[in-house]
Amino acid sequence: MRLFSETAVLLPHHGVEPVVGEKAIRTFWFPKTGPPTKVTRLTHSIDEVGGSGDFGYIRGHSGVSWISGTGPDSRIRSLAGTFLAILRRQPDGSWQITHFMWDDPPPRGQ
Repeated sequence: MRLFSETAVLLPHHGVEPVVGEKAIRTFWFPKTGPPTKVTRLTHSIDEVGGSGDFGYIRGHSGVSWISGTGPDSRIRSLAGTFLAILRRQPDGSWQITHFMWDDPPPRGQ
């Protein structure tokens, strides 16, 4: 979450509505009513980096795996796909993500 600006916008896969702001992003990824979840793998490969001045972008491929639930109800899940991140240089010289979008293959049978 430290990589995202307080007003960052997520543009989720498959046309899910945008998620705006740090609190909404945290709730989207880690809902309080959801099962316990542990991310077991997160990879990003960068295919392109560019930008100008105080703005930049990163395009690439990503993969994530996680376990949700506990005991016999636990499930292992994973997704892989592409992403695009737009970043802005902060007053202290660091960079934060202002917009992040990703996609992965649609569910089978669609």
